[in-house]
Amino acid sequence: MSGEMDKPLISLHLVDSDSSLAKVPDEAPKVGILGSGDFARSLATRLVGSGFKVVVGSRNPKRTAGLFPSAAQVTFQEEAVSSPEVIFVAVFREHYSSLCSLSEQLAGKILVDVSNPTEQEHLQHRESNAEYLASLFPTCTVVKAFNVISAWTLQAGPRDGNRQVPICSDQPEAKRAVSEMALTMGFMPMDMGSLASAREVEAMPLRLLPAWKVPTLLALGLFVCFYAYNFVRDVLQPYMQESQNKFFKLPVSVVNTTLPCVAYVLLSLVYLPGVLAAALQLRRGTKYQRFPDWLDHWLQHRKQIGLLSFFCAALHALYSFCLPLRRAHRYDLVNLAVKQVLANKSHLWVEEEVWRMEIYLSLGVLALGTLSLLAVTSLPSIANSLNWREFSFVQSSLGFVALVLSTLHTLTYGWTRAFEESRYKFYLPPTFTLTLLVPCVVILAKALFLLPCISRRLTRIRRGWERDGAIKFTLPTDHALAEKTSHV
Repeated sequence: MSGEMDKPLISLHLVDSDSSLAKVPDEAPKVGILGSGDFARSLATRLVGSGFKVVVGSRNPKRTAGLFPSAAQVTFQEEAVSSPEVIFVAVFREHYSSLCSLSEQLAGKILVDVSNPTEQEHLQHRESNAEYLASLFPTCTVVKAFNVISAWTLQAGPRDGNRQVPICSDQPEAKRAVSEMALTMGFMPMDMGSLASAREVEAMPLRLLPAWKVPTLLALGLFVCFYAYNFVRDVLQPYMQESQNKFFKLPVSVVNTTLPCVAYVLLSLVYLPGVLAAALQLRRGTKYQRFPDWLDHWLQHRKQIGLLSFFCAALHALYSFCLPLRRAHRYDLVNLAVKQVLANKSHLWVEEEVWRMEIYLSLGVLALGTLSLLAVTSLPSIANSLNWREFSFVQSSLGFVALVLSTLHTLTYGWTRAFEESRYKFYLPPTFTLTLLVPCVVILAKALFLLPCISRRLTRIRRGWERDGAIKFTLPTDHALAEKTSHV
C-alpha cells in the first residue's frame, strides 16, 4: 500500500528512541507475536524493553520489518511460531481462520488472545473471541489477556494507564506463565478464572464509564428540574404578569442560577448515604447486616457524584465571571445611572448589601477551593500517595467543611430574601430555599452523631460490638439443624 493509509499510527521515533531496545541477550526468553498492527508493534516494543526476545510473524515481513524495534526479529508466520512457547495472537477474529495452516506448529503452545470485539460483534456472537480461538486450535492452550491495555499504554508504560491485566484460562500453568510475563512488563495480573470468563473480560473495554451512568443521569435530572423551576420564576412570570420580555436570560442567567443549585444538592447527596448508613447501624445495633441494595449502590457512587458537584460549581464560577460581560448588564448599569441622575442622588451606597456581597463571594471562593482539593485527591495518582487517615480526613472532614461553607454561602445569598413577599413569584419559593432542605438535614444529622452518647455507641458498633451480644451458629446433626448460641 502507498499513501496515507500506509503510515503507521505508532511513531517510529518512540520505538527507536530507547537505545536499550537495540540488543537483547541471547539467553532471554523468546516470545512470538502473530500480527503486525499497531497493538503488535507496541507489544513488541514493551516485550523487548522488558528483556524478552521477540519474534514477529507477518505475511509480508519485508514491508513491516521497519515498523518494529530493531531488536525484534520480523519473519514469516511459519518461522515465528516454531520455537517460542508463548505466542501472542494480535489479529482480528475474522482472521483467525487464516492461521489454521499453522495448527501443527502451534500444537502444545500457549496462545495469548489480545483481541477485542466491537459492540455489535459482542452481541452477535455468544462465544468470546478466546473461546472461538480455542475451538480452532484444540491442541493449544488459549489464555485471554492484555485486551484491556491500549497500544499507547504498552509504549508509554503502565504508569500512564491502567496497570491491571485480567487473565483467564482453563490451564493454571498457562495463566501463571502469562501472569509472570505481565509482572515483568510492569503490569498487575488479575486472575479472572477459567476461559469461560473471557466474554466478561472482552466486555470491559466496551463499557463507557459504567460507574458514571447513574450519577450523570441524576445530575442531568436535577439540572432539568431546577432549570425549569428558574425559567418559570425568572422568565415566564415577568412575561405573563408584567409583560416583560426576559427570554434573553435563558442562555446565561438561568443557567448560572441553576448550576449552583445542582452542585449544592449533589454535594449533600455525597454525605447523605453515610448518615443513612450510620442511622441503620444504630437502629440494628450491629454492623454485620448488609445495607439495602439501593443504599449500597449509592455509597459506591459517591465519588462520581462529588466530582460532578465540583464540575457544576466550577461552571458556576466561570458563568459568574461572565455576567458583567453581557450587554444586558451594561444596559442595566446605564439605566441605573440615569435613574440616579433624575432622582438627584449623587451617592448610592447600601452598607448592608455591600457587606452581604463581600461575605457571599468570600464563602463561595472558600467552598470552591475546598471542593477543588476534594476533586484533586480523588485522582488515583494523588490518592495512592496518601495513607488511609489522610485520605479519610480530606474526603470526610474537609468534605463536610465544604458542605458547611456552601450552606453559609447559600444563606448569605438569601439573607432576608426568603421573607420578602415579592420573592414568591407564582407563589413559588426562591430556588435557594429548596436547595437548603437536604444539606441542612445532613448537617443536623452529622451534628447529632457528634454527641458523646451517640458517637460512642456508633464507634463501638463499627469496632464489632453488637447489641445482642451473641452470635448464633447452626450445626447439622442427623439430618436436623440444632441451634447453638455462643456469647462473646
